Amino acid sequence: MPTTRLRRTVIAGAAALAAAAMLASCASGQASSAGSASGDPVEGGTLTYLEHQAYTTLYPPQAGFYPNGGLVNNLTARLTWQDPETLEIQPWVATDWTVNADATEYTFDLRDDVTFSDGSALDAAAVAKNFDTYGLGNTDLGLTISEAINNYASSEVVDADTVTFRFSAPAPGFLQATSTINSGLVSPATLDRKLEDWGAGNAAEIVGSGPFVAADEEIGTTLLLEAREDYDWAPESFEHQGRAYLDAIEVIVTPEDSVRIGSLLAGQADVIRYVQAFDEAQVSGAGFEIVAAPTRGVNNSIGLRFTNPLLSDLRVRQALVHGVDAQEVVDTIFTENYPVATSQLASTAQGYTDESEGLAYDPELSEELLDEAGWVVGADGIRERDGERLSLTVYEAKPQPLSKQTLELVSQQLKEIGVELNVKAADSGSYAEDILDPLKTPLYHSMVGRADHDVIKSQYFTKNRNTLLSNDAELDALLSAVASEADPAARDAASAAVQDYLTEQAYVIPLFEEPQVYGAAPYVHGFTTEAVARPQFYDTWLDER
Repeated sequence: MPTTRLRRTVIAGAAALAAAAMLASCASGQASSAGSASGDPVEGGTLTYLEHQAYTTLYPPQAGFYPNGGLVNNLTARLTWQDPETLEIQPWVATDWTVNADATEYTFDLRDDVTFSDGSALDAAAVAKNFDTYGLGNTDLGLTISEAINNYASSEVVDADTVTFRFSAPAPGFLQATSTINSGLVSPATLDRKLEDWGAGNAAEIVGSGPFVAADEEIGTTLLLEAREDYDWAPESFEHQGRAYLDAIEVIVTPEDSVRIGSLLAGQADVIRYVQAFDEAQVSGAGFEIVAAPTRGVNNSIGLRFTNPLLSDLRVRQALVHGVDAQEVVDTIFTENYPVATSQLASTAQGYTDESEGLAYDPELSEELLDEAGWVVGADGIRERDGERLSLTVYEAKPQPLSKQTLELVSQQLKEIGVELNVKAADSGSYAEDILDPLKTPLYHSMVGRADHDVIKSQYFTKNRNTLLSNDAELDALLSAVASEADPAARDAASAAVQDYLTEQAYVIPLFEEPQVYGAAPYVHGFTTEAVARPQFYDTWLDER
């Protein structure tokens, strides 16, 4: 186990990274010539990848947080692969499949040559245990049900290479779910671990099926992924077959934006995640590649928690929706890689419908609505009613890009219509509890990515993320229809009905379509992302620097 090598790298890397930020301005413009190399892929080498945040768990159903998903994406194979360009579902561990007419039964034929990283067979029994766990959860172990899987009932091992899944109601999103990181295939023994045993410090114990294994770890700081020599079951659409080109990936957690950028430009890092919008020009101007991949799901948005008495009046919510200028947010803070939202869903998402007319910026309308609702402008410009100020609170969302700056600009915009929005730091001691209380957190900043219609249910259903802290049975019914409608056209219509309802009820202020933005050195080739922008290192290779 390469503990010595990893620690040596960490020590050397820490010194280099500290210096790299200072070198950034010197490095800018010096590396552009290195990106023009081409030719046959080179096998070998270790890629240094700087991650903005430390991972929290490798349990696939809870791997939606991008630092988690970025690892699971490379540690696990799935039954299917979703082409990130066409969104077509393609074979991976499963060679083919059949689905019955009402999408309540799926049967998969499996490859017979796939193994987990401990050498055990990835057969139908192992696949069945994976989906029984992800579809039903395991209360004794604390393993939660995957939000990507709806209406799961049971599995049946038909033979060693064939498995059937059955559902209590139509589950049209299941095939796509089998392609997501939430359905990453791990060994049966790994599925016997308690939820806390999937967290930081346990990566090397997670036995996956992907092209890399976690070989060593410094909790919260570094993680070493090594290529599996025997991996030979990549999807056919990938650039090559066999083991990954890279020997290893050193993941170094580097929270400071300036250090990540400086390290990349100074040649101390090869790929970095979370290039801030204000750094994009510097990175691309130096001849490095910006990879801005769409997340194809629920847009970066502010949810209006209508169970808070101040937001129970539809007119107040409508005033907030029409009082926010998303175009100004993008023009002021972001780049063209962050398209202005025109719905609760991204325009690249499955089931999208254009809601821009109902979400239009119209501060005069906002003021009329607040006047009608009885909120009168006070001496300091903030509206009042019956002695109460129209004052609301929102927490900065650390996973969202430039959340604090975004919310502060929104706060300025809302002040123009007489609404006070207090923006609190995400590191507040009471954050974790407060965000679950609509009285303390009436507005909530978030997004979620997934290239399937079900993503909108994940975000708003009361038994999933429920970011609105909703008690709206009608909304739940509309969301359930999205997850249960087998006919594709009817499913599109069901998704549109949810977006129409969210707009009519003014439950959400959509801001922009959120990408994941990476920076890559010119000598890095084949770096891609999966369908919702998690890093994919299997085809990545390093040219001479």
